[in-house]
Amino acid sequence: MRKMSATALIIGRFQPFHLGHVRLIEEASKEADHILIGIGSSQEDHTKNNPFTAAERKEMIERSLKVGKKYSVYDIPDIGNDKLWVFHVAGIVPRFDVVYTNGLLERKLFAESGYRVHATGLYNREKYAGTEIRRRIVSGEKWEDLVPKGTLAVMEEIKGVKRVRDLG
Repeated sequence: MRKMSATALIIGRFQPFHLGHVRLIEEASKEADHILIGIGSSQEDHTKNNPFTAAERKEMIERSLKVGKKYSVYDIPDIGNDKLWVFHVAGIVPRFDVVYTNGLLERKLFAESGYRVHATGLYNREKYAGTEIRRRIVSGEKWEDLVPKGTLAVMEEIKGVKRVRDLG
């Protein structure tokens, strides 16, 4: 894929930021020269499905990505209105040319709003999913090899394993 002068948007909850997210960002960076990373459901934290704060998720991302990549991170709170959601996102982040997402609803909403949407192949979705990682943490199974070192460091500092287990 030839790199063009483009800005890509990637939105995820990153609960936690894992190696599947890293691969998605690496794939987007082959095409785009700047990546906008939107932390979805940024207002949610300390719940079973959203145990980490937006600031903690941002820290996981920043400590996990290579310095050479051009990216910016934005908080994107939910608004509970699919019809206005793309407009809401576009009002938070700078202009973007392509959206990378595997979410069916997100693909539909951005495409209907005229954006180019690129779905990527899911990278071993059974393993590399926040839900699966949180399930493994709760059940005491091995999970550490599913996340980058930056996420591991943040998890240790914030006692993330204890939080996920307490909430799970």
